[in-house]
Amino acid sequence: MRTNMKKLVILGALAAASLAGCANDHSDLRDWMQTVRANARPVQDPISEPRRFEPYRYDNEGQVDPFSVAKLGGASDGADAAASRGGVKPDTKRQREALEAFPLDSIRMVGHLANRQGEYALLQAERLVYQARVGNYAGQNYGMITRISETEVKLKELVQDAVGDWVERETTLQIQDGSAQ
Repeated sequence: MRTNMKKLVILGALAAASLAGCANDHSDLRDWMQTVRANARPVQDPISEPRRFEPYRYDNEGQVDPFSVAKLGGASDGADAAASRGGVKPDTKRQREALEAFPLDSIRMVGHLANRQGEYALLQAERLVYQARVGNYAGQNYGMITRISETEVKLKELVQDAVGDWVERETTLQIQDGSAQ
């Protein structure tokens, strides 16, 4: 019991000593702060004059108005009007092929085959390899294969322009080596 009492006295003395260090005498800190304030010089870099704003005047004189009735009327007629004007349009009634479910940038050419029936491109999409020949479709933009060689496949895609007319676009798939995934 006597040892417990000694421990309590020692702990009490340590607590009192640690609290004594927390006195409110901060005179040395205040003196240092006054010295620093007295010696500090304010930064007086001149601020540059702001640039003058010059508004841009848009002049559309001599250009086609994108909101004209004639321009908007052509877009509202749809794909049937494009076909009647002699434009191209995709065949939406034909059965879609397997490679048309994938975007063209996710399809890779991984090989080439040739036999008596013709030339075939080996196209990979999502770890499956498909045989494709001229006349098959690939990609989501109605891309029809027009030419197959040992190193590339050429496609003709149909995409809509800003007005809504269908236009043809040539695209090429290059053969990929086996290291790229």
